[in-house]
Amino acid sequence: MMSVAVAGCASHKKIPYMMDSGVVDVSEGKNLYDARIMPKDLLSITVSSVDPAAAAPYNMDVRVSEGPSSSSSGGSTYLVDNEGNILFPVLGVLHLEGMTKPEAEKYITERLKPSFKEPPIVNVRLVNYKVSVLGEVNRPGTFVVANEKINLFEALALAGDMTIYGKRDNVKLLREGSDGAKSIVTLDLNKSEIVNSPYFYMQQNDVLYVEPNKAKARNADVSQSTSLWISFTSAIISLANLVVTIVRLN
Repeated sequence: MMSVAVAGCASHKKIPYMMDSGVVDVSEGKNLYDARIMPKDLLSITVSSVDPAAAAPYNMDVRVSEGPSSSSSGGSTYLVDNEGNILFPVLGVLHLEGMTKPEAEKYITERLKPSFKEPPIVNVRLVNYKVSVLGEVNRPGTFVVANEKINLFEALALAGDMTIYGKRDNVKLLREGSDGAKSIVTLDLNKSEIVNSPYFYMQQNDVLYVEPNKAKARNADVSQSTSLWISFTSAIISLANLVVTIVRLN
């Protein structure tokens, strides 16, 4: 009985998130997160001006499979190529890789100023900002993030949180950099230090994988063994019935 109580206590300690929050200074992560533009991102760019006619050429409705396509925002949507560039009307090639949304807006505004009497207003949005959550969660899937910002716990919330079998101290984050290099990082969500981690905020296309704990693995093994045993037993019974039937016929 004592061993069962100790085991239950130990397993409970692995369930809560950020158990040691009283000893971590979360003020270290004061800077607000801004997503950076990467190859294969879809950008919605709208140019506004007091003179609509002057802005019209930069909000073209072009339907080309590998170039800008129309957007409901009133501007156009651009696919960032592997070199981090987009082909923008009139201005031509713009290199936006690595820029945040405000940086891209400022950059495009500066390029447009000579063509306007009054400085235009440029709005840039990341259309395909999405993350995926897999493994021991209640609703695994891929989720589009409208505000271009999401942290680990918000992503888990979208996926219905971890199941009781999820290993909170061994969560894997798969990330692909702008150069195509992939990395897998192990995160411990039991520790409150996670809020100061450079991986606390997820980047677009990140994949979060929650590994099952030993209890789930044991249950899976037992379930599989039980299924095999039932199948084997059913086969033996069927064979026995067949033999009895044959004997009676003879």
